[in-house]
Amino acid sequence: MSVNLFNKYDVPAPRYTSYPTVPYWSDNPTTEQWLGFVRKNMQNEKTSWSMYLHIPFCETLCTFCGCNTTITKNHDREEPYVNLLFKEWENYLAKVPELKQRPLSQFHLGGGTPTFLSAKNLDRLVSRFFSDCKKAEPFEGAIEVDPRRTKEDQLEVLRSHGFNRISLGVQDFDPEVQRLINRIQPFEMTKNITDLSRRLGYESVNFDLIYGLPSQTEEKVRAMMEKTCELMPDRIALYSLAVVPWIKPAQKLFKDEELPKGQEKRRFYEVCRELLLKAGYVEIGMDHFSLPQDSLTQASREQRLHRNFMGYTDRRTEVLLGLGVSSISETPECFHQNEKTLPVFEKRVMDGEVPTHRGHILNEQDQIRREQILKFMTEGEVELFPDQIQEVQSLLSEMTHDGLVTFTGSHMKITELGKPFLRNACMALDERLLKQVPTTQVFSKAL
Repeated sequence: MSVNLFNKYDVPAPRYTSYPTVPYWSDNPTTEQWLGFVRKNMQNEKTSWSMYLHIPFCETLCTFCGCNTTITKNHDREEPYVNLLFKEWENYLAKVPELKQRPLSQFHLGGGTPTFLSAKNLDRLVSRFFSDCKKAEPFEGAIEVDPRRTKEDQLEVLRSHGFNRISLGVQDFDPEVQRLINRIQPFEMTKNITDLSRRLGYESVNFDLIYGLPSQTEEKVRAMMEKTCELMPDRIALYSLAVVPWIKPAQKLFKDEELPKGQEKRRFYEVCRELLLKAGYVEIGMDHFSLPQDSLTQASREQRLHRNFMGYTDRRTEVLLGLGVSSISETPECFHQNEKTLPVFEKRVMDGEVPTHRGHILNEQDQIRREQILKFMTEGEVELFPDQIQEVQSLLSEMTHDGLVTFTGSHMKITELGKPFLRNACMALDERLLKQVPTTQVFSKAL
């Protein structure tokens, strides 16, 4: 990537895990409105749905992290939180009993650190939900794990319940980088959990990696990718460090001189991409890579790729139900987020409520643009509407001139050179952003 291209397009841009993006949520649903949308969709026999459970607890704070977490070493908090999830589920079932009737396509545990929970409590948690929900065929059970906090009995329990995908938080293998982000995790630790997962029969192993971390250099990033390719995870999520200290104060601990910036940082991505493609990985959408035989690659080839708050997935579900503090849910018509602070979340759930914090009811135009942006983010090409063509071509005239996007009639396509600028191109489709440009920094940099 040339310096000129980088300087031109390294601007704040949404990641488009939703549309409208969260800062543009405006028409907040009431709890009853939200439940009405869930009920309407679940009454349709063709509806496919998935569930996400947020486990917020971590024993230590990783300073790069942007997730909603509760830092504690007190494992006495496990059982009460599991009970809280059961209660929230009961609150939903009282209003939407159809949730028991439709086959569950995907069940994801995220955090925080889901393996903060003991094997006993993981078994108890999963058993309860699977006793209420029948699994779809095919079914995906997935968990995000911290290799420092993961034991064999935990993975055995989940595998016995049909979990088949595991995502390892890795970030970087370099000891100094790990020290600066407060996450000491030797290579052997990651290797052991990777090998164990495969031995137990998990079909897909993912690594989360980050470039742009403090003290990273091109040499260190090359070493990170070489070690990754030794283990050959089935999927890789390769993220740029989102520097958002106005949201996550722990990032203020990073010194400016420690953080790679600008063209140097982008070079790290290009080094990683080059090594991954050479090793046989396929580039999927934005920031993701997978092996040719992985279901994510197959979904991309067959144009079945989907994108939601959990990133890219190999199947689409109409309803995503998020349980737990701060969890985000969605239907085709509405986004919904739970209370973000644990004490408030707990009180409302125990009072028998669905703990609505905020959300957004999508109007007809929102739904149209949502589908358009989703298609562009998953397939790299999209049809424009007649009244949209002139505006989008004008907005992207520089990207067209630079060979990053092409137009054929009403058809817009990202080029191979343009793939790193996918977020930039999507902004031309973002009607709400175009009407109201942020006056303060809301999004992380595109590159």
